[in-house]
Amino acid sequence: MGKQADPGIVASFGKYEDAKMQQFIETKGQAMAKISHRNHLDYEFKILDSPVVNAFAVPGGYVYFTRGIMAHFNNEAEFAGVLGHEIGHITARHSARQYTSQMLGQVLLIGGIVISPEFGQFADVASQSLGMLLMKYSRDHESESDELGVSYSTKIGYDAHEMGDFFNTLHRLSTKDGRDPIPTFQSTHPDPLDRYNKVHQMADEAQKKNAKSNYEVGRDSYLRMIDGMVYGEDPRQGFTENGMFYHPDLKFQYKLPNGWQVNNTPAQVQMGHKDGKAAMFLSLGQGSNLQEALNNELQQNKLTLVEKSSKNVNGLPALAAISEQVGQDQQGQQIKIRVLSYFIQYGSNIYKFNGLTYDNLFSQFAPTFESSMQSFKKLTDPSKINKKPERIKIQTVPSTMSLNQALNRFNVPSNRAEEFAILNGMQLSDSVAGGTLIKTYSK
Repeated sequence: MGKQADPGIVASFGKYEDAKMQQFIETKGQAMAKISHRNHLDYEFKILDSPVVNAFAVPGGYVYFTRGIMAHFNNEAEFAGVLGHEIGHITARHSARQYTSQMLGQVLLIGGIVISPEFGQFADVASQSLGMLLMKYSRDHESESDELGVSYSTKIGYDAHEMGDFFNTLHRLSTKDGRDPIPTFQSTHPDPLDRYNKVHQMADEAQKKNAKSNYEVGRDSYLRMIDGMVYGEDPRQGFTENGMFYHPDLKFQYKLPNGWQVNNTPAQVQMGHKDGKAAMFLSLGQGSNLQEALNNELQQNKLTLVEKSSKNVNGLPALAAISEQVGQDQQGQQIKIRVLSYFIQYGSNIYKFNGLTYDNLFSQFAPTFESSMQSFKKLTDPSKINKKPERIKIQTVPSTMSLNQALNRFNVPSNRAEEFAILNGMQLSDSVAGGTLIKTYSK
């Protein structure tokens, strides 16, 4: 199952290419795999090129960290605790049990918004690789993986108390206002503050059993390793600004639905309404012409065509179609999903929009879908085409001062101070000793 899932996961999000960071997670991952309860597996550890804060595992030994979560760790021990937690899910066979019992939670994450379970079953309408299929584990499974995470990270020499501290970061991210990606690690791993206390208790017990004189934290080494990594959205893969989506490399732009959440991946742009009852997706269509792309979409997703028409979208040839799919909810009641699709020929590519919602809500959302799809056009603005990503910059605090003063000294805007306080795992009022490394950013 892991071998089947891995190519799609990597294709959907892309790998974050950083030899130093990859060597780090591989070294620590293999060291932990050797002392795990299923050390015979061929474990693979990968960093995905996504700003969303998440770590997850699939059966067979495949463990993934997003660059978003790597940016929010503040030492090696925090990473090791989460690494142990995810390996724990594999060794306890939580994922495999849920796959085989068909209990995989069909949830679709769109920038922190989770589509309702009934709607989620129609995920294939948009794409086979909508994003991470996140598994909802039971509290017993979570407790078991936390315990294994503490045990494994302690055995390879790290202070597991830091794993507990990371739950504070997740809690602050989940309650923070703003446009930062909500940590999906929390959405699938609930009650971070409650687990903070439990993990600290388990860490005390684990350290007593191992009787080691001191446990590694590895703060400075970790921060120096992530110095220069891409932080937040990578504009070269597309970015949002003032209600618009821009893609500098592919040179297109379009208007986003007002107030919708957006999650951009290399495979597609995912957009979700706040109530979880409508979603829209932009990706590449499959086919040598517009009609062939439509035919492939209908066949691959088992859609029934209702109507179609030729369009012109800002000078670009297009084909619009309405289709539907019928299924059942968890209570066995019939549900019908209706889809508005636009296939737009631009250069050598065919761009595919899919807007989907319940049949009885289609008239409500269709104008929103169509407005966004018909706004697609060529990007010519040099300021958008040449936009560069932000990167983490590690700075040394010259003398003792508050974190807020330090961030101000390094030109972090005041309206982003709380964001960077969370990124550093501190409060703005915390006193920071001279010589301390902290995270800021550069362009």
